[in-house]
Amino acid sequence: MAESFGNSFTLVEVASDDTPPTKQLWVALAKPRQALTLVLAAVPEGWTAEVFPAVITETQQRLFEELDLSPGDVYRIDPE
Repeated sequence: MAESFGNSFTLVEVASDDTPPTKQLWVALAKPRQALTLVLAAVPEGWTAEVFPAVITETQQRLFEELDLSPGDVYRIDPE
């Protein structure tokens, strides 16, 4: 039986294999372990990913909900 992605957002930071590395922040509508796998599938081979240790605020939660992601979707957060 397939495992559910869950219904919470997970922030994931990825880093390129360049020197110095390029870093990006992604959001995934998935459990943390699944979020890592999903984001790694979306970035170039050789990049690394780790769950970004942050509490998602109510404002961020509303912004992420506006993205209208489905369970298992990922989205790159562009720096402002």
